[in-house]
This record gives sequence, structure tokens and C-alpha cells, in this order.
Amino acid sequence: MTIIHPPSTKEDILQYLLKQGQASAQELAQTLEITPQATRRHLKDLEADGLIEHQSAQEGLGRPQYIYHLSKQGRDRFPNGYGEFAVSFLDTLTETVGKQQVREVLRKQWERKAQEYRQSIGEGNLEERVNKLVELRQEEGYMAELHLFKPKNGLQGQTEGYILAEHHCAISEVAESYPTVCDHELEMFAAILPDCTVERTHWINEGEHNCGYLIKKKRS
Repeated sequence: MTIIHPPSTKEDILQYLLKQGQASAQELAQTLEITPQATRRHLKDLEADGLIEHQSAQEGLGRPQYIYHLSKQGRDRFPNGYGEFAVSFLDTLTETVGKQQVREVLRKQWERKAQEYRQSIGEGNLEERVNKLVELRQEEGYMAELHLFKPKNGLQGQTEGYILAEHHCAISEVAESYPTVCDHELEMFAAILPDCTVERTHWINEGEHNCGYLIKKKRS
């Protein structure tokens, strides 16, 4: 019989920091419904293990508050799609056939991926299609979420849309060494949603805590 162990509080903390980017001990305690004392103990252990880091933030005249975020080692705990092997393979391929041929191979890969996505997503309305896209990305380890986008000024006739947020990149090691794959990914989203405009709003490669894409339906 297989015994399934429930996720630990430390894993909950790591997941929360992965999704939110950073948090204080008080925020973690309130969100995860654990005592401040237990939260500080877990944070101390995680920092000792090299999985998180902190910085001080001064608010008012009180004591500085610690803000915690994942270290690179902490991010590496999450699935990475065998990134080390993929990077090594691409390096070898570059040495063998040259950079231009590798760029062409990566472009062909994303064209094939776009075709697979289109077949899986189908021809439903935009909400159905973007929700299906999120499901597919989650299955591939991207820790994707979908949020409704509403213009702040609320001008009449302005297009609403969706924000696709990916808190973990399943190919992060490849993206660091071959950032053009991120451009192909943006092209892929545009190809599978031809009636929409897709623009990048956040990028992990530029130090942000997630990759974000704004999806808006084109005006007819």
C-alpha cells in the first residue's frame, strides 16, 4: 500500500513564496493559519537550509520587518523539466551545427507545441480556451494561474482580458541560457489565440518573481 504524506508547513511556505514573490512572517502566519512562533521557527530552518533569504524593511518608527523570498536553491526545488540535460544538449547542438541552426530548431519546436495546444484547446469562447491553456501549463509544471484583467480607468469600450501568471518556469535553466525560447513562447501564445493580442507583463529572467502575459481580445 502506498502511503501519501500530506504537504509539510515548510513546503506550504515555499509554495506561498514561489507564488507571491515575497512575504513577511506575519503574512505567512495569517495566510497559512499557524502561530507566529511556529512561523518564525520554520523560516529560521528554511533559511539555515539555504532555501530562503530575507531583507529588512522599515515601516514607521518600529522595529524593521523581515521580508522573505526564495533563494535560487529554493526555486530549484521545484520541477524544472530536466533543464540541466536540456541545456547540455543545446550546448552540444550549438557546437555541432551552429547558433543559427539551433535557433531554427527551437522555432520549429514551439511551432509544433503551438499546434498541439491548438488541438487540445479547441474552438470554444475565450474564457474556455484560456482556462484550458492554464490547465495544460499546470500539467507541464508551470504553476500557472489566470486572473481577470480590468482596466483601472474603466473607460467605456476598453477591452478587458486575462492575466496568465506563471509562478514557476518548467524550463528556467534553458531560458537562462537560451532566452530566445521565451520569445518563441510569446509567439506561441499569440498563435494559439489568433483572435487576441498577447503581451508580456513580467519576466522571471529579468528578476521578477513570475512570468506574466496580458491576453486581450482584438477589437473587431
